[in-house]
Amino acid sequence: MTTTVRPPTEAIARIASLEKATRGPKDKRRLAVLAFSGGLDTSFCVPWLRERGWDVITVLVDTGGFSPDKIREIERRAKELGAKRHCFVDGRKEIYDRLISHCIRANGAYQQMYPVMCADRYLIVEKSVEHAKRFGAEAVAHGCTGMGNDQVRFDVTLRALGCETILAPIRDFQALGGGPVRDRERAYLEERGFKVEKRHSRYSVNQNVFGVTISGSEIDRREEPADDAWTLTASPERTPAAGERVTLGFEGGVPVALDGKRLHGTEILKKLNATAGRHGVGRFLYTGDCVIGIKGRIAFECPGLHTVMVAHRALEEATLSKEQNQFKDVIGKKWTELAYNGLFLDPLARNLEGMLREMQAHVTGVVTVKLHRGTALPVRYASVHEISQKGTLYAQSSSWTPDEAAAFVKLFGMSTVTAARRGPAPRR
Repeated sequence: MTTTVRPPTEAIARIASLEKATRGPKDKRRLAVLAFSGGLDTSFCVPWLRERGWDVITVLVDTGGFSPDKIREIERRAKELGAKRHCFVDGRKEIYDRLISHCIRANGAYQQMYPVMCADRYLIVEKSVEHAKRFGAEAVAHGCTGMGNDQVRFDVTLRALGCETILAPIRDFQALGGGPVRDRERAYLEERGFKVEKRHSRYSVNQNVFGVTISGSEIDRREEPADDAWTLTASPERTPAAGERVTLGFEGGVPVALDGKRLHGTEILKKLNATAGRHGVGRFLYTGDCVIGIKGRIAFECPGLHTVMVAHRALEEATLSKEQNQFKDVIGKKWTELAYNGLFLDPLARNLEGMLREMQAHVTGVVTVKLHRGTALPVRYASVHEISQKGTLYAQSSSWTPDEAAAFVKLFGMSTVTAARRGPAPRR
């Protein structure tokens, strides 16, 4: 028996009201800027908006996910779909300096797993708003669905930047009902003569300087991703048996050199994506707590960033005080939550970045990482700022006497020993 899914009456009314409000006079089209990546979702948005009276300016912000050939292909795609104008922004350096550097200092992994690779959305929104002001557009549009986290990041940031009219074509399309939205997007485009790549029909793929995030298909079904889902990492069982070592130089908590050569952070990540990815490092499957209250499962690859963060953690453990190491995790966790939850423009994020920058002033030195069969192991480090006691070697030698050690241990454990000897608490 086949069940037809029909949109609720209020959804139909909302769509009708939206279209009436956004079409404008018949003889005057309105102008919108669309954050555009050339994938299935944003490709759908162009004809959808055009059919509703909007001229569309597409803006591609490259945060490290596109080759020169891909950038040209995306421009052709935008024009093929009917964009009035296409604009390109090279945001690679800016995304690193303003976002990734803080992520590294914070060891910014949401739920101790996901390194907020979504944070590039904030730069994309900012550049889209700048172009809307430049061209006098009335609205900014995005390709977020009504089920995911990105809609929160886009909408909250757009409002924080003063955008009064936000268009979300896919959310509106979803409200009409009729089955899985990506299948319907593909059919919508194909009906209008626009081809859709097979990969786009299976997965939603986002790539930037951080790495690659993949969702959809078997990943959404909580199954193992197919081999062709992965793009940056080799399968660990098929990596070189000997492994490989890389050396990272840090200053103030961020990487500044790779194997003795000074490079900007974006170049370090790019090179490490190739090197560490060849050894299967940085391949993850993750089920997390979404902003909107559901569980979300994604596959992601971040070989370069994972290697850097492993090295950074090893160095800061040696150069920060015990209290700094413990409290720094509190600061880093909060910054990561703001970045993940769509609240990156909250003033607290800038406060935390200032604290992290100051706290990491002594996180300077060199770390050697061994890459082998999917693991990144920090095997050696050196820093002039390491916190160490002269004449002391862990479990070997010390600058204090055995009697001093015994006295310390006795006083340190006195409260616990006394309480334990008191016996268990009486039952009630």
